[in-house]
Amino acid sequence: MDLLEKHKKNLPDFCGRFFTGIAQTTSPLTRLNYAYDFGVFFEYLSKHNILRSDDIDNHDIKDINLETVNKLDTHNIEQYGEHLLRIGNEARAIARKYSALRSLFAYLYKNKLIKENIMPNVDLPKIHDKKIVRLEDDEAEAFVENTKHGDRLTVGESNFHPRDKIRNTTIVKTLLSTGMRVSELVGLDIGDVDMEKGTFRIIRKGGNEAVLYMTDELRTQYMEYFANPEGETDTKTPTAPGKKTASESSAKRPAPAFVNPQGERLGVRSVQNIVKKYSRDVVNNKNITPHKLRSTFGTNLYRATGDIYAVADYLGHQNVNTTKKHYAEITEDVKRDAIEKFQDKPKG
Repeated sequence: MDLLEKHKKNLPDFCGRFFTGIAQTTSPLTRLNYAYDFGVFFEYLSKHNILRSDDIDNHDIKDINLETVNKLDTHNIEQYGEHLLRIGNEARAIARKYSALRSLFAYLYKNKLIKENIMPNVDLPKIHDKKIVRLEDDEAEAFVENTKHGDRLTVGESNFHPRDKIRNTTIVKTLLSTGMRVSELVGLDIGDVDMEKGTFRIIRKGGNEAVLYMTDELRTQYMEYFANPEGETDTKTPTAPGKKTASESSAKRPAPAFVNPQGERLGVRSVQNIVKKYSRDVVNNKNITPHKLRSTFGTNLYRATGDIYAVADYLGHQNVNTTKKHYAEITEDVKRDAIEKFQDKPKG
């Protein structure tokens, strides 16, 4: 929440009213993403002066007011989309930024703060489905091994490996064997990890709670991580569940499961960098991200069960069609395995 407040302070004042209005119906992560996207849009307005007037040219974003917004038309938004494309945004990213603006303009219009909502008249860019990228079994094994041992790191990266290797290995194994979103992982508190039951309590997109299960291997990994042997991980790594430091107890706030060397909750960008660093020289021709580790888990779960509904439920997809779209290409593998099992079944 502190990060959201920081971004809100750099946005036009009327955005504050928007965030208050949607606080009860959106998750903190959704509001933070809106704040990021609004910042990009209003920075574009202030720097490019698309209205050809002096009211926002080279001014601070905070100087943009509702009078300025009322001057915008669909062509201005289309120019913004062209700008995003020019600086390297793909259609999916542009569509997301348009979606954020649609929410803002709809709120302002509903509350009679602007005279017209122009966003429904702006066409969304056509999004082409991309081939899903995932790790094969041998790639996943090599990736985990490099996270453990750091054999393919640079000299500079190797300096920090002994301190962080157990934490980083735990992160990578969690993403690969639970399908957890990176936002769900960094949101984990120690109290969300039940070692006795072998479960995680996570908060899904939209604010719903869900329970995910550990494999035996992952439970062993967490036992090692929470034990925090001296010299293996940084000294601020959380202690085992149920055991809090004096400072944590006095502060009466949840202790994050994953922290940086300063003892602060690890952020999404940090986890992205960890995944990139350890997969970089191990997995060829694939740009591996936390989401691709989630895709790897989803693929393996579908191959193991052949049940698209079970995969959708475990991944937290609200619409099974999302799951079908992502895993349709391996349906033939599942069918082939099924008929082979059928043929091998004793007749009687």
